[in-house]
Amino acid sequence: MSLIRRRIAAFGPITPILALRDSDIPSTTQQQDASSTIAPFSTSLNGVDQPGNMLFKDMLWWTLGIMALVVLGIRLMEIGWTKLRHVSSMSAPAERQTYWKRSQWSWMPTLKKHLIYAPLWKKRHNREIKLSPAVSIGTLPSRLHSVILGVYLLSNLIYMFCEDWYQENPYSLAAEIRGRSGTLALVNMVPLIIMAGRNNPLIALLRVSFDTYNLLHRWMGRMVVIEAVIHTIAWAYVAIAADGYAGMNMRLLHDSFLASGFAGTIALLILFFLSLSPVRHAFYETFLSFHIILAFIIFTMTWVHCATAQLPGGLPQLSWVIAIFMIWVAERLSRMFRLVSNNWSRKGGFTEAVIEAMPADATRVTMHLPRYVDVKPGTHAYIRFMGINPWENHPFSIAWVEHHPGIDETLGGKESDGSKESQLKKGTTSVSFVIGAYTGFTRQLFDKALAGGPRSVRIRAAMEGPYAGHHSLDSYGHAVLFAGASGITHQISYIRPLINGFNEGTIATRRVTLVWIIRDTDALEWVRPWMDEILRMPRRREILNMRLFITRPRSSKEISSTSTTVQMFPGRPNIPTLLKKEVEEQVGAMCVSVCGPGALADDVRQAVREVQDESSVVDFVEESFTW
Repeated sequence: MSLIRRRIAAFGPITPILALRDSDIPSTTQQQDASSTIAPFSTSLNGVDQPGNMLFKDMLWWTLGIMALVVLGIRLMEIGWTKLRHVSSMSAPAERQTYWKRSQWSWMPTLKKHLIYAPLWKKRHNREIKLSPAVSIGTLPSRLHSVILGVYLLSNLIYMFCEDWYQENPYSLAAEIRGRSGTLALVNMVPLIIMAGRNNPLIALLRVSFDTYNLLHRWMGRMVVIEAVIHTIAWAYVAIAADGYAGMNMRLLHDSFLASGFAGTIALLILFFLSLSPVRHAFYETFLSFHIILAFIIFTMTWVHCATAQLPGGLPQLSWVIAIFMIWVAERLSRMFRLVSNNWSRKGGFTEAVIEAMPADATRVTMHLPRYVDVKPGTHAYIRFMGINPWENHPFSIAWVEHHPGIDETLGGKESDGSKESQLKKGTTSVSFVIGAYTGFTRQLFDKALAGGPRSVRIRAAMEGPYAGHHSLDSYGHAVLFAGASGITHQISYIRPLINGFNEGTIATRRVTLVWIIRDTDALEWVRPWMDEILRMPRRREILNMRLFITRPRSSKEISSTSTTVQMFPGRPNIPTLLKKEVEEQVGAMCVSVCGPGALADDVRQAVREVQDESSVVDFVEESFTW
């Protein structure tokens, strides 16, 4: 056989031309092979980079953990330095505290001025940005908060999009993005829930205010929503390519795994739009109720989504969801425990509140707790009243505390011979608040007090707290306290303990200046009984100076100063000038504290930044409730 014939025979029988053309049409098997490059990537962990997900999960937790450890390290050094300053100065006269007056590190004033105390831009920080009198879009974070948020958001962005973008199959890439975004969303939900809790253990550990954690909570929530939406879109992109819109909708309706995930994303989106600042500020009490309901739905749907996956034991993230749910439940249970513990005892019964309508639209509330409660200066509590939206509770600064010693019934109703402190702890506590009447809950409370006429109204109430109180002024030689309107409640809580400590020689403070800005003299009635007690305290003149600024006096006769230590002035204070004068007369280290409207807080913050230099130590503390 010739060479040509042998080569043709090797190819077998020759196929007709028509058959060759039919072979150009893909067979059913070939169509299934093409579909198999799409459909699998919409289910299970197919195409998901699980090792990468676990790596970036650890990296994100380490990012947050390292930031917390840095803050903890700084706080521990601050505590040690503060304790050293306190012990060395509490027995020293004012002129012997010069060492603590000067900055021991040349770079610290610059750091305070340009980072720690600096607003994000120019001067504005806590003053609300309003589009109209009724529409607020919130406040700006400080420069330090912006750095922390920037690190957090940038790390999420990097971990989210560190993918294999050069894959030939786009559906495999979509599956990889689906796995990464879902993993990061659940990772972020752990700190999200921790930051939301009033009983967050990090508040006391790091001495960072709940207001800061609330800011982080809002941004973490936004990140969770974005990643959950990316997770859903990445799945839908593959599902539509594989089965079309009709097939995708059919799977959503009949597959509990997919239905629960989709329902959770919808709940997150609803919560996101309700939490936008204009909506949240306009309908805060309604938002709060929906926030709790939607959060519970999101947790439940996420749990079902992870538990019903077609994998042995569910998705690997199921244990995280359980941990998230347990943290949330534990925080709610701790609130209930505080409520029961503070407001009921077998001897004292339940808490009773006395509410009084005050001039200038304010309500003075005194809550008689049935047991002893340790309340530090600078704390706040969440309170609720029977008959006034009892499901609502709002934070207010605790202005005044009175401890009543226990009575020993075996001694015929007389106090026992034990130490005064031990007897106080066996007794009861009364705490007082001043609550300005605005809208909603506070207006209803004022109206109820006003309906009682000149007599006070007694009502069942409950107090949850106290919270905060980690800013002690005892180690400072000089304290300057700014208060605007009802912000006096926060500042007055420090004054009596400071005067007592001064008399007992247990604190370093040698000079306290209180600056209170009010609209008219009617506001003086809010704190008259407490201020009268302060003015009668021994050696009060040696340590306390009060400056009262009346912005809208009805007549010049109202502005009278009968004492050099208690002075009244018309108009608003020139805060930079006032603070510079205090710095010129500074005793030891100085702390400047402010509680009041956002504009006042921003003015004081700016004045504190202006006096930062190596010749003086001036720390700044702002008390605020931003929501």
